[in-house]
Amino acid sequence: MILTVIKRDGRIVGFNEEKIKAAIRKAMLSTEKGEDNDLLCQISDRISYIGKEQMSVEEIQDLVEIELMKSERKDVAKNYISYREKRSIARRSKTRDIFLEIINAKSNDITRENANMNADTPAGMMMKFASETTKPFVDDYLLSSEVKEAVQNNYIHIHDKDYYPTKSLTCVQHPLNKILHDGLCAGHGESRPAKRIETASILGCISMETAQNEMHGGQAIPAFDFYLAPFVRKSYIEEIKKIEDLLGQKYPQLYDIEIEDYVKKDLDFLQDTERIKQQAINQTVIRVHQAMEAFIHNMNTIHSRGGNQVVFSSINYGTDTSAEGRCIIRELLLSTFQGVGNGGTAIFPIQIWKKKRGVSYLPTDRNYDLYQLACQVSARRFFPNFLNLDAPFNTHEKWNINDPERYNYEVATMGCRTRVFENRFGEKTSIGRGNLSFTTINIVKLALKCREIKDKETRINTFFAKLDSILEITALQLHERYNFQKTALAKQFPLLMSSLWIGCDNLNPNDTIESVINQGTLGIGFIGLAECLIALTGKHHGEDENAQQLGLKIITYMRDRANEFCEKYQHNYSILATPAEGLSGRFTKKDKKEFGIIEGVTDKEYYTNSNHVPVYYKCNAKHKAEVEAPYHELTRGGHIFYVEIDGDATHNPESIMQIVDLMDKYNIGYGSINHNRNKCLNCGYENSEKEIKTCPNCGSTNIDKLQRITGYLVGTTDRWNSSKLAELNDRVTHN
Repeated sequence: MILTVIKRDGRIVGFNEEKIKAAIRKAMLSTEKGEDNDLLCQISDRISYIGKEQMSVEEIQDLVEIELMKSERKDVAKNYISYREKRSIARRSKTRDIFLEIINAKSNDITRENANMNADTPAGMMMKFASETTKPFVDDYLLSSEVKEAVQNNYIHIHDKDYYPTKSLTCVQHPLNKILHDGLCAGHGESRPAKRIETASILGCISMETAQNEMHGGQAIPAFDFYLAPFVRKSYIEEIKKIEDLLGQKYPQLYDIEIEDYVKKDLDFLQDTERIKQQAINQTVIRVHQAMEAFIHNMNTIHSRGGNQVVFSSINYGTDTSAEGRCIIRELLLSTFQGVGNGGTAIFPIQIWKKKRGVSYLPTDRNYDLYQLACQVSARRFFPNFLNLDAPFNTHEKWNINDPERYNYEVATMGCRTRVFENRFGEKTSIGRGNLSFTTINIVKLALKCREIKDKETRINTFFAKLDSILEITALQLHERYNFQKTALAKQFPLLMSSLWIGCDNLNPNDTIESVINQGTLGIGFIGLAECLIALTGKHHGEDENAQQLGLKIITYMRDRANEFCEKYQHNYSILATPAEGLSGRFTKKDKKEFGIIEGVTDKEYYTNSNHVPVYYKCNAKHKAEVEAPYHELTRGGHIFYVEIDGDATHNPESIMQIVDLMDKYNIGYGSINHNRNKCLNCGYENSEKEIKTCPNCGSTNIDKLQRITGYLVGTTDRWNSSKLAELNDRVTHN
């Protein structure tokens, strides 16, 4: 006798005989003879009796077919079989339609989900085929029922769900010094330790490219200047030895001689060892510059993930005050300023300047001249972004300016915004750690559910009750994914779990990664604070102080609950100001269907990115900083502050410095400056016009319009999804 049924999504439910009767009745009513209630009951009773205790839906339907075929009503059997086939085709039709859109290189929100991925290439198509078929599998077999319901009802979005079955982690900050010292093993290939700057540069590329194939998120180097600095001195010594070979003399006293700075100078009027020293410095600077050029070029051309994407890479630098570290920084910036290829702006790596008082920010600081150069480069090339090490939540009690390894205690970030620093289970550091996975809450829908409640206090209280419930589900979902991830074996991540992740030294290839991954973080994200506040109060936080206070109360509540989840589940939970790209319109479309067009909430194609003031709201940079700054302390999982400036920033690097000053004044953790930059791909002409269709120099229409999407650059908006394009068109400047 049948007691339970295994549904197609894997759930087990109680057997309901009435569902068999309903299906047979529908088939009977579509025939000329119509319904036969006696036969209907006879067949359903027999199936209930002869069936096993637990059967799948398909097995039960097979029995119905058999019993109908044995009866006199072959007409019913024929219709029932036809109905089953049509239902099967209907279930497959969505996948078919998606596949055809991919095959035909249609430009839509499926193929343009990630602007850094070319879904039109064979490798890109294969990734999209895999992605779109894997997501339903996750829904059906890897999510608990309450989590699946929250996803289906548009309350939460599980990021990188297509990678869920792989057990991969999101991102990691590479301890590149370890790779440079020990070398690396990338599958069948091995690399020896670096001896010179060229090799060190290449190993940095290989490390990030290899790890990208083992993870579903980005790769970052937390202290690029510190890690590569030793190889500047080694290359300098090589140059001294070349001169020794040429002259047949030895100059060992020059090997470790103090060098104030690695700057090219004319050799005229220099004598003896000073001339030899300067010649070696000049040659070293040339080699470092070429190594930095090669690094940038490789990060924009080496493809990962089956030849489909360049590595989503970031590098943090700016606080190494040694002559060698300064050389790395200077030549990296100069190479970035010059551009790649025919002078184009490099999309990757995302470069992040570490701003620190006493080191790299004030006129009296050792690296102030390099900070000025960084602002000049950012004015032309968008990068570097700026990371504020002086923000109270970005400081470390162990940081000491006299410590040559102080970079261990400096926060580093992924360019998009992901931040990993605090740690309940080990050293407070960014190095060798990363995000494990993150999930975003649709706080706009929670507000829309409460919008019709007339009494304001009741409306707000109801919102928080709903938020609390969804927070519980989100924390549970992240915990469940963690429990799935931790069963992976170290050998599944050959580089990550042998050289990069903190604590991986203790793992054997067949060990699970459970003992080390709790050093990472689980991110609870949110999107659309502005629309959420409009739904609850009628105004957003950029235009109304009461709305701002409510916004801070909401995100503070989320932060406090995340801390409680840390205790409950024993993980590093944190709140993330979600970088919404593919998600920017996904929530909105479904909410628009359910609630209709609501002014200021669902009347656009997108929800505002995380806690930002709406892109269409006209205000100055100071006001934007005042409003958004308090959220950075609350969103320890990652955040970013954007300012849109007008005009040609290349002639006004001071405008970049003014934004960094705002970051310093208001304790903003991380920020970047957006501006227009167009380049003619035919003649190389550049300008900053917002709307440009033809080159004023040569008349070409082959124009590269560089834009920042969610933290990284995209050289063409052709790969942007419709929601991000709508947001781009709504952006206003903050002058």
